[in-house]
Amino acid sequence: MHLLDLDVLSREDVLKIIEYGLYFKKNRRKHERILDGKSVAILFEKPSTRTRMSFDIAVYELGGHPLIMNQDEIHLGKKESIKDTAKVMSRYVDAIVARVYKHRHLEEMAKYSTVPVINALSDLAHPCQILADLMTIKEYKGKLNGLKIAYLGDGNNVCNSLILGSALVGMDIYVGTPRGYEPNAKTILKAKEIIEKYGEGSITLTNNPIEAAEDADVLYTDVWISMGDDKDKEEVLKIFPPFQINSKLLDYAKDDVIVMHCLPANRGFEITDDVIDGEHSVVYDEAENRLHVQKGVFKFIFENEK
Repeated sequence: MHLLDLDVLSREDVLKIIEYGLYFKKNRRKHERILDGKSVAILFEKPSTRTRMSFDIAVYELGGHPLIMNQDEIHLGKKESIKDTAKVMSRYVDAIVARVYKHRHLEEMAKYSTVPVINALSDLAHPCQILADLMTIKEYKGKLNGLKIAYLGDGNNVCNSLILGSALVGMDIYVGTPRGYEPNAKTILKAKEIIEKYGEGSITLTNNPIEAAEDADVLYTDVWISMGDDKDKEEVLKIFPPFQINSKLLDYAKDDVIVMHCLPANRGFEITDDVIDGEHSVVYDEAENRLHVQKGVFKFIFENEK
């Protein structure tokens, strides 16, 4: 199976991956080596810190061989067609992890690949990040369904996958963005279908950051301008500041709210130093959990390949 976004998973699947992640975290130095004898290609069109380290180490600690290829080593759809790249790589490796600019390139790769393709980030989605986020929330809150999570900022790839993830586990998500910066419309429709299927959870879109943050169990943000974005920086700096997570906005959330950011953070823009370094912040646990939950993803995928 491929993991291009979270809508390919069921609620049971998501909860199982989270449980696997918690297991791998508890047993970091002593667990099954499910990738023993396997090789995983890890492709980067876009540079990365956490994604590269977490996937590289995850494959290694599961007993596999990570083969990392950077932008200057692979040119998807340029020097060689994506179809040919996928077909050839499938002959060499047991899985492909790809961090790309265009989601449609991932879809084409998955179409022609005979091994699992895992999305390590695209312009549409960031599913592995959100699985780590859900694992972190479960650690701190002890549950997922029924919680209110507020996302503030740009309706980007992280926001899209967070919407799907929240719907799958029955959370009530409020997405607060400036007008014109809302998340992907098709993703919202998919999330509503998931909510209808399971009969719990909700999604609320608002241009009012206070409405989003009020009584939230979780506050989440990301950079206002993502890598490769063509947004007008001057316009962003004019209209996004009300959506900054700061101590004033924090006061509208619950007393035990946790604050999340997928990193890297532009401190002083989408989030202030006192909040990201404060007692409510869980950003470093969130970053660490990328490693553990990605092991869970490999375990889940290869179990389903049998």
